[in-house]
Amino acid sequence: MKRFINDIKKYYKFTIYSAKSELKSEIANSHLSWLWWILDPLLFMMVYSFISIIVFSKSEPYFPVFVFIGLASWQFFEKTVKVSVKLVSNNRSIVSKVYLPKYILILQKMGVQGFKMMISYILVVIMMVGYRIHVGPVILYIIPIFLTLFVITFGFSTILMHFGVFVEDLFNVVNVLLRLVFYLSGIFYNIVKRVPEPYNEVLLKVNPVALIMTDLRSVMIYETMPHRKWILLWFVIGVLLSVIGVKTIYKYENSYVKVI
Repeated sequence: MKRFINDIKKYYKFTIYSAKSELKSEIANSHLSWLWWILDPLLFMMVYSFISIIVFSKSEPYFPVFVFIGLASWQFFEKTVKVSVKLVSNNRSIVSKVYLPKYILILQKMGVQGFKMMISYILVVIMMVGYRIHVGPVILYIIPIFLTLFVITFGFSTILMHFGVFVEDLFNVVNVLLRLVFYLSGIFYNIVKRVPEPYNEVLLKVNPVALIMTDLRSVMIYETMPHRKWILLWFVIGVLLSVIGVKTIYKYENSYVKVI
């Protein structure tokens, strides 16, 4: 734990600089520049809203906000976890020349995706104002919910990063699993209402992304209490996964260069 904290202090400037550089490089050759960070989630929200409302005649109160919250949370988790599998091999020019705790690369990607998620949630707030959604004290629960999302994402990513070095086909497996989780997370439908009991509760309890999305909507849109016990449980699980992942990376990171 002490080594982890010391490394975070030592490399946090690199993490921030690297995240900023990646964000700048994404828009360097684009005519719309940073506007893509707004247009991308907006276009996806419009597509899912069309499919749900027009095609399937299914909707929820404040549906654009409902979808936007789900998309913003999912993209942060999905893009970070997916890229973590090949993160070491994709950065072989760095890891083979200088020492860098490999999980710093994950934190850098979380910084990039976290910035994009922040922009999406700024749009969510604007939409909430437009819909005149009342906000109460329960919205403060977004703090532990977001912390759980960050910890869970980091925990899964560290473990997948390690095994991604040694298992060539892991990326394809993770890609398929993430597609499955996407449809089971309730991004464009309400799990509690659309999935029959007791399967809806089971789905929420075993799928942390679905739980986080549902609870974010509960506190931001509907002013209802989140699943506090399950959010706490998944936070603890995320911490345990993070500890296991970081320790595993410390133990085997010297062998990564030989493999890649």
